[in-house]
Amino acid sequence: MLKILHGADFHLDSPFSALPPEQAAQRRREQRELLDRFAQLARDRDAGLVLLSGDLFDSGKTYYETTQALAKALGQIPAPVFIAPGNHDWYGSRSPYASIRWPDNVHIFRTRSMERVELPQLGCVVYGAAFTAPAQEESLLDGFQPEADSGLLRLMVLHGDVEAPGAYNSMTREQLAASGMDYIALGHVHTASGLQQAGSVFYACPGCPEGRGFDELDEKGVLLVAAQKGQVQTEFLPLARRQYHILDIDVTDKAPAQALAEVLPHLDPGHIYRLRLTGEAELGAVRLDALAAQAEGSCYSVSLRDRTTVRRDLWARKGEDSLTGLFLTELERRLEAADEVERQVLTRAVRFGMAALEGGEDL
Repeated sequence: MLKILHGADFHLDSPFSALPPEQAAQRRREQRELLDRFAQLARDRDAGLVLLSGDLFDSGKTYYETTQALAKALGQIPAPVFIAPGNHDWYGSRSPYASIRWPDNVHIFRTRSMERVELPQLGCVVYGAAFTAPAQEESLLDGFQPEADSGLLRLMVLHGDVEAPGAYNSMTREQLAASGMDYIALGHVHTASGLQQAGSVFYACPGCPEGRGFDELDEKGVLLVAAQKGQVQTEFLPLARRQYHILDIDVTDKAPAQALAEVLPHLDPGHIYRLRLTGEAELGAVRLDALAAQAEGSCYSVSLRDRTTVRRDLWARKGEDSLTGLFLTELERRLEAADEVERQVLTRAVRFGMAALEGGEDL
């Protein structure tokens, strides 16, 4: 079986705007270091072929040293490498792909027309096409008919969506099944899809190799694909140096500082966390500034969110013949009809309103 290393969506030179400038710059340097780990992985796993399914760069404006780092890493892989540019790194005369000379083992698909490259030494043929603009309204598989490949393993590398109508090379399962491929290496979606099948065609998306925000949680990596005619297997290979995690901390019947203190020793110091305080809390008990200071230094980066609700016994005061009673009656009525987002806003309104009505501090 041919061993293929399949990666996508590196998004090199991402801004990491949610982090302080020093950490954002460090994360961009770490993205370049990821390239060396990827190349080492290809060597360690004896990959005979590498398929990269687009969005390797976050945009067309990338640092020269980043382009050089990618070219150097790929040139150190003793196997052919195929790149299908996507919507973030689309191919054009000013794209990073056109700015330097690439190693001889690297082939970049440069047009929207499906190109065929035969690799007789590997017993396979690789098809691919590129985004040539930030959007690709028509499916790159429209009208595609494979050549008669005389028993060769048929592979394809593309960037795009499956069964998700939009502007990013949306493909249907029927188009995938009709392609005649043995394996289609996809990119674009940042969550690993696992091995999928449409008719006799296998396909997969590895997700991004390292998270960049709280919409890209937990372990990330690439796929090692073992393929032969009629049979495909995949293995997920972790590659991320840092991970993003969201943890809920229930502060019901606990001081928030105590609840936080119980969690902090269990955080991985190299990862990035969002800690959400949940449950019921006394008015004024959740002081995010103080809790953030308590959590500082426990991991690479940490942020806190208040998702607590006010204690139920507070609402007993809604029956009072007072401005406080009228305020609580109205807020409870609105809470009953609110969705989750509005409930969070109204809960904060209760806290601020009660602090003002009762002469307490601004919460």
